[in-house]
Amino acid sequence: MKTGMTIPFMEPGWNRQQMKAWAETIDSGPWSSLALGERITFFNPEFITSLAACAAWTTRVELISTISVLTMHNPVLMAKQFATIDLISDGRLTVGVGVGGRKEDYDAIGADWGKRRLAVLEDSCNTLRRIWKGEQVLENARRIVEPLPIQPGGPKILSGSIGPKSIEAAARFSDGLSGFSFMASLDEIRQSFQQMNAAWQNAGREGKPRLIASFWYGLEQKGKEQMQAHLQRYLNFMPKDLVASLLPEAGFNGSANDLKDFLAEIQAMGADDVILVPTSRNLDEIRQLAEVLSV
Repeated sequence: MKTGMTIPFMEPGWNRQQMKAWAETIDSGPWSSLALGERITFFNPEFITSLAACAAWTTRVELISTISVLTMHNPVLMAKQFATIDLISDGRLTVGVGVGGRKEDYDAIGADWGKRRLAVLEDSCNTLRRIWKGEQVLENARRIVEPLPIQPGGPKILSGSIGPKSIEAAARFSDGLSGFSFMASLDEIRQSFQQMNAAWQNAGREGKPRLIASFWYGLEQKGKEQMQAHLQRYLNFMPKDLVASLLPEAGFNGSANDLKDFLAEIQAMGADDVILVPTSRNLDEIRQLAEVLSV
């Protein structure tokens, strides 16, 4: 099992030097992947621009979008943008996609909330793949949409699916699951893997789906306090009383060694990757965690 690291862009206060330092630190190891997600009406730097910058600042790690709200965008433009990032990264991009859950983000960019449907997501993913294979998107167009990705046929597509219906759809159109456990629950992670494996077989797919688990974490008491402060900001679209009831159970809290043991249990479930989501911009934390996980 591989272990990736998310850049916590959902924390406020980033500048160029900090962004670059995080990308380079993750690239230096032992992390297998660098992940980042998308929001519109929030603190984070713009998603595609940040992904491209990280592609330029790194040379080794896989780059994973966790996740791109694909149904909020024009899939043809997204295909071109992702292909460009694959070019910049020399073929290190994996595209995690989903429908998102914030109507405010859709509204802010004039996107149609009515397109937040699994059928639209599947169709958009098919569009990405057609373009990446060099197929025409317009009849009698003078050229195809380029550049073509470095990876033949384009980057792998993972689905940020939660729940049986979403996972069933993901088994039809994606290359695997980019899952997220709000509570960092072993039972929840195990169930999502089992559902994906079953849906994959039912869909008549060959081989196996890639299985990724992800969750917020905070180390020790200080990390727990930081994680709760982060989530109070990040979950601002939810009613305050609901957020207050969820905070004590959200994410993983413990020592670095506790986290190492927790990852071992996820590995035993058949996970291909775990992508950790820190809630602090403190780079020393992931450096210290890297030392523990490398032992």
